[in-house]
Amino acid sequence: MDKEYAQYLETLCKENDIMLIVDEVQTGIGRTGTFLCCEQYHILPNIITLAKGLGAGLPIGAILMDETAGEIFQPGQHGSTFGGNPVVCAGGIEVLKQVCNEAFLSSVSTKAVYLKEQLLALPGVADVSGLGLMIGVTVVEGLAARQIASRCAESGLLILTAKSKLRIMPPLNITMEEIDRGIDVLRKCLSEQAHL
Repeated sequence: MDKEYAQYLETLCKENDIMLIVDEVQTGIGRTGTFLCCEQYHILPNIITLAKGLGAGLPIGAILMDETAGEIFQPGQHGSTFGGNPVVCAGGIEVLKQVCNEAFLSSVSTKAVYLKEQLLALPGVADVSGLGLMIGVTVVEGLAARQIASRCAESGLLILTAKSKLRIMPPLNITMEEIDRGIDVLRKCLSEQAHL
């Protein structure tokens, strides 16, 4: 999303006494290089939803809210299937200890810059977009993202697609060596697809 548009929405909501809710289920917990993606947009929503990254694979969901939202939501008014599970909450606390470390977030940003540079150097890649380790790869016309992702899976690299883009979301603790191995697999699969 365009940053100016996000800031405009925040202003519009505040001027009209409308709650601004930001869904950070995928983008939160360090995925984009900051603890919350909305930090990069310089906005402060009333409510932020969290999940996936918070549990590092364990089923958990959470919401963060400001005082305005806190006056509306009272204890017991909102529940969830996995709410309050002590084992999962313990896992979430450990995730937060790691991700809230400034050095960890810095490493996510460093790896993201490196990965994007490597992706842009690949034949068949037209563009790379995204924030942090949430990356979209536009392939050149004539290449099919779904077929490339399928070939990558056969070679041990799991990537997703988003319409005509490749969608790459590696673990935040991925090593540079693992990035290089993934780039090698993707290079091979792009080359194979280009020759079909």
